[in-house]
Amino acid sequence: MTTSGSSEGLAEPGRNDVSTLEQNGDLHEDDSSEDEGTKESGDSRSEISETSDNESEAGESDAPADIPNGDLKNTSAEDSSTTAEEHSKTSDVTEPSTSESAGQTLCERCKNKHCLLSEKEKAVPRKLAMGEFFLMLDGEGIYQCTETGLIFEVSKKVNIKYSVLSWSKFERYVKKPWTVGGPIFDVKCDSSILQSIQFPHSICLGDQQHDITFKVLHVHGTLSEIEPSVDHSATHVKWRVSSLSPVGPLIQTSESVHHHGVVILYKVIDTHPSLSFRVYLAINNDSFIKDISKAIKVSSKKFKKIDKPPGCKKLLQYGMTYRLMSFPEAEITPEDFEFHDDSVTKLKNYYEVYLEEPVEFKLSLVEAESEEIVWTSKLRACDWVLTDQSLDARNNNTNTNRRRKSSSISDDETVKKRIRLNSDTITDQQLMLIAKSFGSTWKESAILCLKLDLKDIDDITVKEEDVTFRKFRVLTKWREREQIRATVHNLHECLKTQQDIDYEVLKVLEDMLQST
Repeated sequence: MTTSGSSEGLAEPGRNDVSTLEQNGDLHEDDSSEDEGTKESGDSRSEISETSDNESEAGESDAPADIPNGDLKNTSAEDSSTTAEEHSKTSDVTEPSTSESAGQTLCERCKNKHCLLSEKEKAVPRKLAMGEFFLMLDGEGIYQCTETGLIFEVSKKVNIKYSVLSWSKFERYVKKPWTVGGPIFDVKCDSSILQSIQFPHSICLGDQQHDITFKVLHVHGTLSEIEPSVDHSATHVKWRVSSLSPVGPLIQTSESVHHHGVVILYKVIDTHPSLSFRVYLAINNDSFIKDISKAIKVSSKKFKKIDKPPGCKKLLQYGMTYRLMSFPEAEITPEDFEFHDDSVTKLKNYYEVYLEEPVEFKLSLVEAESEEIVWTSKLRACDWVLTDQSLDARNNNTNTNRRRKSSSISDDETVKKRIRLNSDTITDQQLMLIAKSFGSTWKESAILCLKLDLKDIDDITVKEEDVTFRKFRVLTKWREREQIRATVHNLHECLKTQQDIDYEVLKVLEDMLQST
């Protein structure tokens, strides 16, 4: 159902005109905004609801229920979802405009169905280490990040740090009937200045014939809650900021929805004359794509990303079987697979393509049942020849340098190498940062993961009154026992095995690993 009225702050990418809701009837107010008023804040926390909207709303006492400037008219509690009016029953997408890095796609139906509702300023972030982005916003206004598609509404000048996270870390919080609706982010900012965030989503609303409910998963350490969204558009879900920690959009729907999709190609780089590729089919979701990038980075093989237009010509649907075809014929494994929602899994499905001879070829992804083309691209020699030549040159240089070094290593250099190896041992400063990030489960972690005895913990508890120093002493006890094996990497490996480990602990350790 649509609601009349006007709303500020909800925007689509790539449009500069301003239109009202009365003219377009495009913006849908989400159910959970029950009262108008000032933004509330609170500390109540609840475990995620796995059943009805009423159950999830019961645990959201600290979630704000206001709508800015009183622009949107409230609907009843029963109007908790939106039904898009009938536009077309085919799932074809005409000339999709895809921005893989910004996690957004606008197809013709999206453009026809929803129009821009407010002005915003494009903001180009600075890229920091460990995948973080940094924005310095000059004053009150609405700003859209050109890298992620996030839209921030701020009341005055402020700095914002944020990063894309993997949904796999929060798998236990995403329970039916809820599914992932877009990327999840870690945003760091003064929550009293950051008024709202609009998260990009990958769902095409242009021809949905059934209800879709948008909400936001808000993770607080080992707890989480599903908070109401304020409203949504063709590309974004708007959330009124209550506090800041990992947040991302969820959807609930009675039937399968259509997603904007992308195809991402990587070529195996080696000295063999044959060609080998990985072809990933993904929803256009930055968290999904980040998992793919990470899998490529940690693989024992070397890869080169092939720059081809990624946007799918047809919308993707879970449960649909897609087949990858090649001309001339290539070995493709598997030939087809059923597309499932694996947003919360680390490892994504992919097709492996192998050609004995390095010839130009055309890849086409089709729906197995209808054989309609979803995506197609031609790969030419220029896509890989230069890369392989560069690899040969690098390998030759590396081998030459290794031979030179092996003939001139002295005893002093051997000693220096050993010193550098020992310098990987985790420091007091690092242990203190980790201790500060530990929550109430630190004793369980000490016993289950660090293999300390209860007597050790009791002795430390008696000697140290400060809780943070108790955690610090526990970690130093582990370091003393492990000696040269007491590295950031090994501590991370120990702690990640604990199911209810605090997210902040793993985040601190992962940041340390990426900075080394």
